[in-house]
Amino acid sequence: MAHRIVTLPGDGIGPEIMAPALEMLRRVGEFEFEEHLFGGAAIDAHGTALTDETLTACRGADAVLLAAVGGPKWDTTDPNAPRPEQGLLGLRKGLELYANLRPVRPQPVLYGASPLQRERIRGTDLLVVRELTGGIYFGEKVRTERMASDLCIYTVAEIERIARTAFRAARSKVTSVDKANVLETSRLWRQVVTDVHGREFPEIELSHMLVDNAAMQLLAAPGQFDVILTENMFGDILSDEAAMLTGSIGMLPSASLGDTRLPYGAVRMEGSLGLFEPVHGSAPDIAGQGLANPLAMFLSAALMLRHGLGLADEAATVESAVERALADGLRTPDLGGGAGTAQATAAVLEHL
Repeated sequence: MAHRIVTLPGDGIGPEIMAPALEMLRRVGEFEFEEHLFGGAAIDAHGTALTDETLTACRGADAVLLAAVGGPKWDTTDPNAPRPEQGLLGLRKGLELYANLRPVRPQPVLYGASPLQRERIRGTDLLVVRELTGGIYFGEKVRTERMASDLCIYTVAEIERIARTAFRAARSKVTSVDKANVLETSRLWRQVVTDVHGREFPEIELSHMLVDNAAMQLLAAPGQFDVILTENMFGDILSDEAAMLTGSIGMLPSASLGDTRLPYGAVRMEGSLGLFEPVHGSAPDIAGQGLANPLAMFLSAALMLRHGLGLADEAATVESAVERALADGLRTPDLGGGAGTAQATAAVLEHL
């Protein structure tokens, strides 16, 4: 029986990298793809970034594959105007996807593409576990002519479940990142993470790090990290910073998962749902030019195969094909080369 996948190409380079990913997936398994407008494209067609029809379709799918959303066409400071990013927040909340996993493992053949010296990034293999449905992004927002505010709220239950996800994913240690010297939400975060660790995961090493220090340590000594656990906004920023360890944000995939008790690297639990997408944005400056790097999209599809569908062998096949294509010299413009989207796609497909 074919797996049912809802695809959300989105905006900018989104459709350009979605098409190669679907071509690749058709070669490794049986899938039924159902495409829906999302983000800016949905705003243009329906006046909202996420329609009820699209959300319903996603809830009924085996997994959701998203490319990218946003662009200057929809940028606005009007609080009442729809924005493509509202679709992302609505999808995460509507599907109860509270755990965002962003693996960061620079390929040795790409050490030279990173702005950091190879000695600093050698051996880096970390995972950012970001809480995805709480915090300041979802708190009450107020805007008047003379002031604005965004409320940051976290509950004990929200912190406990994301902490468990991080500890289950860890090989040896978890670094919990907060701003406990200033923020009350961070003090609660630190307390709850410490309690979960002591009660349920004493065999895993736990340390706490302030977010400003974590931003520095990611560049100074990234190899020290195994799993980085953090709240929504901090995770958003730190994972984009960590992307540069791989040489380009065009190399970083992500998985957003719902209620599951399985560790990172294992198959999904029956009934859980996942959203899989590259970390990068819609890159409107290169849209339509055939220059987009599809590798993060391929790797996001691999995460979907492993975590969304339980197809670990097929996921490994895709990841191996990407690694071998890079080893053979594939370089897209963001990696210092000249291979366009079509060339990169052909190079990966050749190694499947």
